[in-house]
Amino acid sequence: MTATRPFRIAVVAVALSIGLAACGRDSGGDGPPERGDTAVARVDGKTVWASDVKREAVAQGLIGEGEPLDPSSDLFRRMMDEVIDQKLLAAEAQRRKLDKDPVAQRRLTAAQDRVMGDMLIESTVADAVTEGNIRGLYEEQQKLSRRSMEIRARQIVLATAAEAEQVKKLLAAGAAFEALAMERSRDAATRFNGGDLGYFTTDVMPEAYETALNGARVGQVVGPVAAEGGFALVKVEDVREEQPIPLDAARPQIVRFLTYDRIRDLLETLRAKAKVETLIRPEAGAPKAQPPADAPKPAPKAPAVQPQTKGAAP
Repeated sequence: MTATRPFRIAVVAVALSIGLAACGRDSGGDGPPERGDTAVARVDGKTVWASDVKREAVAQGLIGEGEPLDPSSDLFRRMMDEVIDQKLLAAEAQRRKLDKDPVAQRRLTAAQDRVMGDMLIESTVADAVTEGNIRGLYEEQQKLSRRSMEIRARQIVLATAAEAEQVKKLLAAGAAFEALAMERSRDAATRFNGGDLGYFTTDVMPEAYETALNGARVGQVVGPVAAEGGFALVKVEDVREEQPIPLDAARPQIVRFLTYDRIRDLLETLRAKAKVETLIRPEAGAPKAQPPADAPKPAPKAPAVQPQTKGAAP
């Protein structure tokens, strides 16, 4: 370690409290905590393992859970130095009997509670968030979902209804819709891709579009339709059943639901078994605690398919 190396005192202080909790409970064993683990340093005869260093990098958010950490990298050496610092500080604090202070004891207990709670949650979530459960919930959602028809269409937006009628005559005479869209359309979002709106369900479009496209056939040009900035001609390219959201796209939402649902069930079970007494009363008018805004509901609906429009609807 060099004198100029940045010293992350806040990180070390937090880890120190956890390290003190571990001190005194050490059974004296110095074997690898994980299969295939590698010893990377020793501090006063106690081994620092590669998994200790990696765990510190994960705790600081420098790598994700399950990501590799190359022992030859600068990040690994920096994290290893911090783990060594933590062990030195914890040992010195114990030598000074700081761990015997009543305030320190409360902090050590709180740190232990957090660590043990996190370990229980990790174990519980690991049992719930499996590939089989993810696929099972996805398939169940697809069975329950109601799919409507979706349309793929192109548009040409023109300044006036009269101009739209003129362009409609050109289309009837055989002019290419894509070419006229690039040449004449006023809609900058779709003009340069031939007016392509992609696939969408009519309920996400302005009411005038929904009315005009109701019952339209493939190849049909409808309009002029009142649109923002003028009047639109809309050509139906395809009509199909609404496509389900792919599993990979739905996976993050399903993982959040399985995680939240399992943790909620665990806490409800533990609270039901325990005797919990709240000795303070909430202030009058104080809002009740709510689950996170992005927490899925207990009975989630199938994920809605988003229109794959290439441009903004007028």
